[in-house]
Amino acid sequence: MFQTFDDTANPALGAERASRLRAELKRRGLDGFLIPRSDEHQGEYVPPHAERLRWLTGFSGSAGLAIVLADKAAIFVDGRYTLQVRSQTDTSTFEPKHLIEEPPARWIEDNLPKGAKLAYDPWLHTIDAVARYAAAAEKAGGRFVPVDGNPLDAVWSDQPEPPTAPVEPHPIEYAGEPASEKLKRISKSLDGADAAMLTMPDSIAWAFNIRGGDVSHSPLPLSFALLHADGHAELFIDERKVGDKARAHLGNIVSIRPQADLAAALAELGKRKATVLVDPATCASWINDRLTSAGATVKRGADPCELPKACKNKAEIDGTRAAHLRDGRALTKFLAWLGLNAGKGDVDEIAAAQKLEAFRAETGKLKDLSFDTISGAGANGAIVHYRVTRGTNRPLRRGELFLVDSGAQYLDGTTDVTRTVAIGEASAEQRDRFTRVLKGHIGIATARFPEGTSGSQLDALARMALWKAGLDYDHGTGHGVGSYLSVHEGPQRISKLGSVPLKPGMIVSNEPGYYKTGAYGIRIENLLVVTPPAQVEGGERPMLGFETLTLAPIDLACVERALLTDEEADWLNAYHARVREALSPGLDDATLAWLKDATRAI
Repeated sequence: MFQTFDDTANPALGAERASRLRAELKRRGLDGFLIPRSDEHQGEYVPPHAERLRWLTGFSGSAGLAIVLADKAAIFVDGRYTLQVRSQTDTSTFEPKHLIEEPPARWIEDNLPKGAKLAYDPWLHTIDAVARYAAAAEKAGGRFVPVDGNPLDAVWSDQPEPPTAPVEPHPIEYAGEPASEKLKRISKSLDGADAAMLTMPDSIAWAFNIRGGDVSHSPLPLSFALLHADGHAELFIDERKVGDKARAHLGNIVSIRPQADLAAALAELGKRKATVLVDPATCASWINDRLTSAGATVKRGADPCELPKACKNKAEIDGTRAAHLRDGRALTKFLAWLGLNAGKGDVDEIAAAQKLEAFRAETGKLKDLSFDTISGAGANGAIVHYRVTRGTNRPLRRGELFLVDSGAQYLDGTTDVTRTVAIGEASAEQRDRFTRVLKGHIGIATARFPEGTSGSQLDALARMALWKAGLDYDHGTGHGVGSYLSVHEGPQRISKLGSVPLKPGMIVSNEPGYYKTGAYGIRIENLLVVTPPAQVEGGERPMLGFETLTLAPIDLACVERALLTDEEADWLNAYHARVREALSPGLDDATLAWLKDATRAI
């Protein structure tokens, strides 16, 4: 089983652990410390030994930051986690703050004592973040100082060891392009730099056609790499991860070096007065500091792998279509099972998540879940990134909505899908809200737009029906998705802040929602791939659009037909007809009968 439901982080331990950290800071002559939810690679998923924020505070979300001073502490989370943080954290020790509305830099300005030394681990903060916090500390009359050796690690007595999962070659039938060709192509895009520093494991995995298992739910080999302008690359990795098969795959395209050699390699670049491209949004401050102190010229720019990785090739798109077909059958079997069994008192959130995982495992192709399943019944569904534990588990009761957001990792693709289901009959309010979310979902799915259009320009299409009723949701409408890589991938996204133009081959989610605190949550999510420019009948310019990849019924019991336009109803009927045609082969008679009813025309 890939998901467990125990929450070992105990909020009651927060005060004692904060006290231990403060004692260590005092011993070092420091007045405060920043604890981000990140590791040296700044990724969403971190290995157990890097879960410092969770160990200290109890908060288990995928993004956050704590600041501990001598007499106060705060924890900062975004809109996804405002409810979760209060349930998991000792709020008398760590005051919850909204990451956007009350940013850490402002808190530092307001709370850091004059003359105080606020410390940070330069491995765990990006170049941009360090500059922002340093300016805030200076404004408060204090200093922002790096530390050699994380003080929290010094008081975390049972901290796990770093992972050493084996590296596996990713087959060319799924990658679609040899690693040597990728490196040659990327090395030509360095824009005058002598080398590029790659710090994001998903970029390294994509560029070298390798996968790993150092973090949960995303097949990443934690490592660093230098890509030189001549096409040669150096991979800095714990060599225990690289077996004979991986060495044979990497061959002459990359030099494999111990991770401990990274400092010497950066010093050598400095001696050569090399210009090194680094991404200030993802590169650890430690690397930047080493390069500049050694005499290298740091050229700031986007990770050169990020955009090419996001624009999937034919093999990757064909693979994700196959993955979604397989995944859609598993999800449909689950929804049929749910319709037969939910509401009787013996199905709870954990049982539902386990059953869905079991159906995916039956495919024989499941490598992992792409994230912990969000299985939220009733009020738990209103917690946007809810993670069920044995302590929060609740039954699926009649008269309530059940939100299940889940995904899978297959060799040929990564899936992410959300369905909201009425257990019994949905109320009039629930049908109204669900249908407004559905209208937004259809607005994105049917969008046509010229080249150069960014996600922020499309985001309002998903929110318009909610806005008309004075409603909204506090998360983005869509994120990028990798190809047997991270389920959250940049640079593309559909959100109020999505500035990157969408390009053919990019995969994005389409997931508007609505959440009524203490009552229910609604989200409808499919994955889409951006289609090449095509001429619209009677139009003057070719337009991009979306192909919906996800294949699974949308609960008609929650749809208020009167709120849909005829065009929207036609889209839903056409989508359901496609789902029925694609998924029917291979389904058992009972599931097939359920599917035919679930996808009937309205």
